[in-house]
Amino acid sequence: MKLNLKRPLAFFDLETTGVMIGIDRIVEIAVLKVFPDGTQEMKNSRINPEMPVPYESSMIHGIFDEDLKDAPTFKQAGREFAEFLNDCDLAGYNSNKFDIPMLMEEFLRSGIEFDLENRRFIDVQNIFHQMEQRTLKAAYIFYCGKSIENAHSADADTLATYEVLMAQLDKYQDKEWEDKKGNKSFPVQNDVDALHAFTNLSRPVDFAGRLVFNEEGTEVFNFGKHKGKCVEDVFQAEPSYYSWMQQGDFPRYTKRCLEKIWVRWNEKKVIVKQKTEKTIVIDTSASTPQSPETPRPQFQKKEVKPNRGPQPDVKKKAEPITGDMLELLKQKFGK
Repeated sequence: MKLNLKRPLAFFDLETTGVMIGIDRIVEIAVLKVFPDGTQEMKNSRINPEMPVPYESSMIHGIFDEDLKDAPTFKQAGREFAEFLNDCDLAGYNSNKFDIPMLMEEFLRSGIEFDLENRRFIDVQNIFHQMEQRTLKAAYIFYCGKSIENAHSADADTLATYEVLMAQLDKYQDKEWEDKKGNKSFPVQNDVDALHAFTNLSRPVDFAGRLVFNEEGTEVFNFGKHKGKCVEDVFQAEPSYYSWMQQGDFPRYTKRCLEKIWVRWNEKKVIVKQKTEKTIVIDTSASTPQSPETPRPQFQKKEVKPNRGPQPDVKKKAEPITGDMLELLKQKFGK
């Protein structure tokens, strides 16, 4: 069977100093690039992590400090891998939760641009776990009927992952699957979009699992005291949480995703403020000229009289002027 591809699909695997995405480093990377016509191209390299490799990790993948002393750093080799992966969808084993965020951490740390948008991501482990619940070694035995030679080397694991996916397509193409809500479908198809949807049921935003999409397609926190809450709602109620995460020990790609949501949220606030200010209505009807046909209202001008003190009671009949009254006026005005 040949993979039904519209563009190259890159199977990749990382060997690292450990499993802490924000702290540990890559010591080996291997990429198997499968083209739509079925041809393949492999690219791999040891990487100097610029830190000691813990003995426990070396015992797993067999790579020790002395094996890496002459290897390039990721800053030196990463740009070549970014170009190799530039036009590819990505596939791996547990890649959504580990390899992709670890790779993005190294790209961001080294200042190498690599965009994950508009790509498809196929995690072969998710197909396996959701259908059979096993590990890569068991998956290889189960699906391919043989053991991985030189397991835990990047080359061997990458090739095994590719072979497991091909076997999964043969095995599950006509097998019905039922989700937690009782919906039935045939999700394992020779189609990258279908495989992307089936291996990303958790709907991750940052691939490290700190941020996920809910059923409405809104970003929510997937850890800590705000687990399950919309990210923008948390920004509104507790904006300092953004600063805490940016200054905390979180993967760089998680911080970048969080920053995009923060910028979008602030832009929304500005738009809402501008709309609110525009709702102020100014009444200009008083200055609007009336048409000639419209009769103007008639107003009566009210005569304003000067205030001259108490006014005589007009209802009282005037008394005749007497001599005594004239004498009083003369004394008052000096005449």
